[in-house]
Amino acid sequence: MSKKRLTGRLRRKLRVKNKVRGTEMRPRLTVYRSLSHVYAQVIVDTKGETLAAASTLSKELKGQLKNMGNTEAAKAVGELVAQKAREKGITEVVFDRNGFLYHGRIKALAEAARQKGLEF
Repeated sequence: MSKKRLTGRLRRKLRVKNKVRGTEMRPRLTVYRSLSHVYAQVIVDTKGETLAAASTLSKELKGQLKNMGNTEAAKAVGELVAQKAREKGITEVVFDRNGFLYHGRIKALAEAARQKGLEF
C-alpha cells in the first residue's frame, strides 16, 4: 500500500474513532481487512475489553473457506461475530469501519451481521 493511501486511511480511522465509542450498552463492532484475511471484534471502549471476536483465522471457519480474503469469507466472519455477540446477550452495536470504505468486504461483513441479528 502506498504511503499516501495508508495515511489517508489512518486519518479517516482517527476521525471516525473520535466520534464512535463503544459503551457497555452499545459496544463497538470494529472491522479490519488485510489482503488475505478479514477480522472483526466487538469492543467495550470504556473498559478496554473485547467481548467477541471472529476472523478468517478462527477455528470455526478454518476448514470451511476456500479463499480467506474475498466477500464470501467476509460474510462468514460477519455471521460468526454476530452469533458470538448474540450468545453474550449483545443485540445493538455501533459500527466502526476502521477507515475503510463501506464497500466490498466491509459491506458484506456488515450486512451478514445485520442478517444474523445485530442492530446498527
